[in-house]
Amino acid sequence: MNTLELAKRIRLHALRMTHLGKSSHIGSVLSCADLLAVLYGKVLNVDPKQPKWDGRDRFVMSKGHAGAGIYAVLAESGFFPVERLSSHYQDGSYLCGHVTHKEMPGVEFSTGSLGHGLSVGTGMAYGAKLDEKKHRVVVLLSDGECDEGSNWEAILFAAHHKLDNLVAVIDYNKIQSLGPVAETLGLEPFRQKWESFGWSVAEVDGHDHAAISEACATLPFTVGKPSCLIAHTVKGKGVSFMQNSVLWHYRTAQGEEYENAVKELK
Repeated sequence: MNTLELAKRIRLHALRMTHLGKSSHIGSVLSCADLLAVLYGKVLNVDPKQPKWDGRDRFVMSKGHAGAGIYAVLAESGFFPVERLSSHYQDGSYLCGHVTHKEMPGVEFSTGSLGHGLSVGTGMAYGAKLDEKKHRVVVLLSDGECDEGSNWEAILFAAHHKLDNLVAVIDYNKIQSLGPVAETLGLEPFRQKWESFGWSVAEVDGHDHAAISEACATLPFTVGKPSCLIAHTVKGKGVSFMQNSVLWHYRTAQGEEYENAVKELK
């Protein structure tokens, strides 16, 4: 399956999952679906038949509220049956609204309390360096969670220890829970902040699969430095009435809205 088709399936699965469970964060999933598709389709060295294989790359979905997206890509990648996605956010299901690792092959770490994923990923990368392991650790963060101070401590630590096996991917869709990122707590100059903390940085259109693939093919961007990929994305990408709208951080598509969204994504 090519990555464009995979991204389409991630979006459709997530829309249906949040619709059935009446859960939130569909806008957040739609913005990072292309990143997930390229990472799992071309970049990450993982094996769905051996989810705990020691040589696997580690992926941490730090923006855990977009859990429907990671569940969808794992199912489409063969980690568990696609049919299981229908249980998302249902009573008794292990497919929680925020990412959980319990009974979920392919999930390394439960997330949802923002600002923890990069710290854990940094620890994983540091441990791999100490053990002389060759795998990479990739952490997907939201832009809004970069408000959290714990991230910046991890960013300092990673650069100090020259963790060039660590990659931070930022889903920079410019909207967080209640408003624009720039009005909540401005991140700019964003690239320069990462660089001044000792990271090597690249910027891409987060919906351009070729650009994402080309950037990831050059990892690490600089030997001896951790890598940050700032991916400029659109909240709600793929559904016209959800795009660039803070409403769809929490709103659930039902009725005519759901039907119209499905038509657009198909």
